[in-house]
Amino acid sequence: MSGPLQGLKVVDFSRVLAGPLCARTLADLGAEVIKIEPPRPDVSRLAFPFVDGMSGYYAQQNVGKRNVSIDLNVHGSVELVLKMIDQADIVVENFRAGTLKFFGLDYASLVKRNPRLIYVSISGYGQGGPWASRMAYAPTVQAEAGFTHNTLRHYGDSLSRLRPDPLSHADVYAGLQATIAVLAAVRGREVTGRGQYIDVAMAAVMLAVNERAHIDMAGIDTGAEPGILGATEGAFFVGPGGERFLTPQSLVGSGTFPQYLGAMRRIDLASDPRFATAQARAANYDALHAIVQAWVLTFRDMATLDAQLDEAKIAMGQIRTTEEIANSEWAEYWGAVQDVPDRRGGSYRLHGRPWRFSEDKLPAPTAPSFRGEDNAEVFASLGMSQEAIKAATAAGMLIEHVPETPVFVAPATTDAPADPVNA
Repeated sequence: MSGPLQGLKVVDFSRVLAGPLCARTLADLGAEVIKIEPPRPDVSRLAFPFVDGMSGYYAQQNVGKRNVSIDLNVHGSVELVLKMIDQADIVVENFRAGTLKFFGLDYASLVKRNPRLIYVSISGYGQGGPWASRMAYAPTVQAEAGFTHNTLRHYGDSLSRLRPDPLSHADVYAGLQATIAVLAAVRGREVTGRGQYIDVAMAAVMLAVNERAHIDMAGIDTGAEPGILGATEGAFFVGPGGERFLTPQSLVGSGTFPQYLGAMRRIDLASDPRFATAQARAANYDALHAIVQAWVLTFRDMATLDAQLDEAKIAMGQIRTTEEIANSEWAEYWGAVQDVPDRRGGSYRLHGRPWRFSEDKLPAPTAPSFRGEDNAEVFASLGMSQEAIKAATAAGMLIEHVPETPVFVAPATTDAPADPVNA
C-alpha cells in the first residue's frame, strides 16, 4: 500500500455516508481502514440495486476498507474492539450523540488506553447542546441550516411542487470537513505526541460552506442585483448544434452585464432603456436573453463560441449527464472513473480520486468486503489464535455474512499517472 497516509490505522464505526466518506477518503490517501459493522448491517448495503447485501452505493463509500462484523451486545465483544483501537491512530463514528459511550467506546474512555488516538464524531448538531439528541439526515439538516430556504427562495414560484435537493450535501461536506480536521489533528500529534477529540456538526458545516452567509445572516436585500458574484443567476442557452449550456455570469447584474456586451460587440445595448439598470434588465429579461441567444446561434460550433466567451471572461459549461462526463476524454485523461470488482465477475463504475500527487502513488481501490469477511484476518493480525477467533464466532461476538459462491476478482493495480503540473 502507498499514499501519503501510509502507516495510519483507522477504525471506522460509521454507516451510510458522512462517516464512511471520511474513512474512505483516508483510505484513498493510503491509510489502513477497518470498518466495523453490527449484525444489523449498514443500511446502504440495501440501496437499490443490490445483490446479497452488496450495492453500488455501499461500494462507493467503502472500497478499500477491510470489514469486521461485531455484535457489541454480546459479552466480551467490546474487548475485541479494544484490541483494534489500542493499535489505531484514528476512530471515525457518526452515530447519534452518546451511542458509543454506552459501550465504553467513547473518546473519554479510549484515550486512557491510547493517548495518541484521534477520535472524530460526526452528528447533526454536535455532541452537546439543546439539539444533540435529534435525529439528523442530510435533508433535515439542510432544512434547519438555511440551505433549503435558499434553494426554494431562488426558484420562487417556478416549482410545480416543493422538492428537496437530490444530493446529500450536508453528509458529503461534513465527511470532507471531518477529514480535514483529522489530518490537522495528525499534524498536531506530531508536535504534542497526543491525539484529540473532534466534534463535527453537520449544521455548522452547512453554515460554513454557505457562500451567501454574510448576506443571509445580515438580512440584506440586494434587490434586482444578484448577491455574491451572481453565479446563482447564471443564464441557460442553446448552442449552435443544439447543445444546452449555461454561463454563471448574470445577465442582470451590473458587474456582469457589460461582459456580455463586450462579447457580442453590442455596447449600444447599454443605452437601451430596457437594459439601462438592473431593475430594467430584470423586467425585460426575456428580451435580453433572446438577443444573446440569437448571437450564440451565429457561431459555427461550441469551440468557437467558447473562445469568444473566454475572451470576455465569461465561463460556459455544457450540461452533461454524469455518464457523459464519465465517458469524456477529460475523464480518461484524469482517471476520473475507476472500475472496481463487484465480486461477481462484473464491476462497479465508481468515481476516481480528486487529487494527484507528484511524489506519492495512491493505492488502487480494492473490492468492497462483505460483512465480517475479514474477521479472521484482522484478529489474527492482532495476535488472536484461530481457536479464539472460532470461539468468538461461535459465541456470536463475530458475525460473518459472505455469500456461498462470490466471484473474487483481483483489483486493478494501476492508478492515474502522477502529474506534477496538476498536483
